[in-house]
Amino acid sequence: MTVVLDSSALFEMQDLPDDDCVTVPGVWLELKRHKDPRIAYWEGILRTSSPGPGSMAKVERAAERSGDSGRLSATDTELLALALELDSVLLSDDYSMQNIAQLIGVKCVPVATRGIKKVWKWAYRCKGCGKMYDSDKTECDVCGHGLKSVRRR
Repeated sequence: MTVVLDSSALFEMQDLPDDDCVTVPGVWLELKRHKDPRIAYWEGILRTSSPGPGSMAKVERAAERSGDSGRLSATDTELLALALELDSVLLSDDYSMQNIAQLIGVKCVPVATRGIKKVWKWAYRCKGCGKMYDSDKTECDVCGHGLKSVRRR
């Protein structure tokens, strides 16, 4: 079995699973930025791969539908797309990633958290005037304040 590993899972783990372990280049950069001492050991075990454009597009569409697009980094999107492409399990404690994983049919296993119970849909509310938006923007069209993500009712 292939397991795709997010940095949130790697930061919590002492040892990698006994499966074929893979991640994306952005996770390696994050581990190096945090000077994780296990990098030298994991370099021989944890392989790196990148997803194709088709699976990336599917993840991006799902994130737009759920309102998670403003909550996912490029690395998060790549991890989800890679797990989809490889038909593998994703290990991540990131709730937005778990949300999208459920929407696209990827099994996501948390490492240090309970994980999500159900899929949430997100909207964005202006911090100033309260106007609601379906997608994240840098500022409100009405008053210019920033937006905050809120769960859709």
